[in-house]
Amino acid sequence: MKIYLDNAATTKTSPEVVEAMKPFFIEIYGNASSIHSFGESAKEALENAREKIAKIINADPDEIIFTSGGTESNNLAIKGVARALKSKGNHIITSAFEHHAVLHACQALEKEGFAVTYVGVDKDGFVKLDDLKKAIKKETILVTVMHANNEIGTIQQIDKIGKICKEKNVLFHSDIVQSFAKVQIDVKKINIDIASISAHKFHGPKGIGALYIRKGTKLQRLFDGGAQELGIRPGTENVAGAVGFAKAAELVAQKDIEKMAKLRDRLISELLKIPGTRLNGSRENRLCNNANISFEYIEGEALLLSLDDKGIAVSTGSACTSHKLEPSHVLLSLGLKPEQSHGSIRFSLSKYTTEEEIDYTIKAVNEVVEKLRAMSPFKQKSEAHK
Repeated sequence: MKIYLDNAATTKTSPEVVEAMKPFFIEIYGNASSIHSFGESAKEALENAREKIAKIINADPDEIIFTSGGTESNNLAIKGVARALKSKGNHIITSAFEHHAVLHACQALEKEGFAVTYVGVDKDGFVKLDDLKKAIKKETILVTVMHANNEIGTIQQIDKIGKICKEKNVLFHSDIVQSFAKVQIDVKKINIDIASISAHKFHGPKGIGALYIRKGTKLQRLFDGGAQELGIRPGTENVAGAVGFAKAAELVAQKDIEKMAKLRDRLISELLKIPGTRLNGSRENRLCNNANISFEYIEGEALLLSLDDKGIAVSTGSACTSHKLEPSHVLLSLGLKPEQSHGSIRFSLSKYTTEEEIDYTIKAVNEVVEKLRAMSPFKQKSEAHK
């Protein structure tokens, strides 16, 4: 049996999405910026996709621009706003457990002379709102906080953060890559000014994403080129990708979200029966498909490889850092010790995950944990000091 439980890293592209994209590779293949019939057909498909994506988050179509994915969207949002508003101020606020696409963009801006405040989070991964509010000053031009964390699944109190930013007249950007199509988002109600999205997190194709930019928001483009995507993101449009993006979003159903949440809860409940385990992130306010568990006395990498031998694909953290041995900055920000961080595994489900697969995974994890702990020098050392 082969079981894929690393859907926070990427998902398989739905067959319906592939079928929707096919004509735009071999039939409707014109450049959407061309004014002949081939180009007009491609342009029409592109704008239809834009409308569908905008509707999901209650945005206007001309507030959506297409990008190559979440990383580009985050960089364009953060660097674009900072450079456009540097005459107004040079201070940015973010959280300590953002995705590296956000953290590294902020660190790059620090080298340009911008000041960045990294606000802490509590033990469940919620940004400390009082600290955030206190950090805002007259030089603050942007707050960037992700909606749902990619490692631990905690869904942030985004409406409260948006309210604070609006009251302080500061732009608010949110990375909604993990939450889009899983959590209801109304950008107007929660006062988000800019939001990053990526299609491959919900069974769309890789290499296509979007950036929501509220009307009137100033943003400097990163690339020089043509006038595509409102002149903000030049380059020939990925029409097939945009069509697949919209189709994947269209296919998301409430029943799939409820199914994932039910299987997630069963997985968490059963794994927490294993002694020396803990759930990372909020139990109540978490993504429908995320379960991040720490196992004492075990190296997460050993557990991951052992599960892979049994046909189960999981992760020790973000896909962007999965080849590194440093402890997760997300888990450290919750107050976990490095050894607890190293012993953590992220299980992330999809709408294709079955009850049979979850039952098999629960059984396999129990077997592997028992075997690894019997060999663990950490446990032996701990018991020797009792």
